[in-house]
Amino acid sequence: MKNLKLKAARAAMGLSQQGLAELCGVSRQTIVAIEKGDYNPTINLCRQICRVLGKTLDELFWEDEQEEPED
Repeated sequence: MKNLKLKAARAAMGLSQQGLAELCGVSRQTIVAIEKGDYNPTINLCRQICRVLGKTLDELFWEDEQEEPED
């Protein structure tokens, strides 16, 4: 599932994917993959992203039940 919360938080701070990646010590491709939902980051990377964006784990990485796709 795409992480639109991360994308929105990053954009709200005026950060590019490259900028966020540099602040978190990962590649731009890692941020792209997280936002697309193709990669589940480690808890340590999740925490680093949250610190950089000033958000909580719940705000960026918790999926609400209503957001889950229906089968």
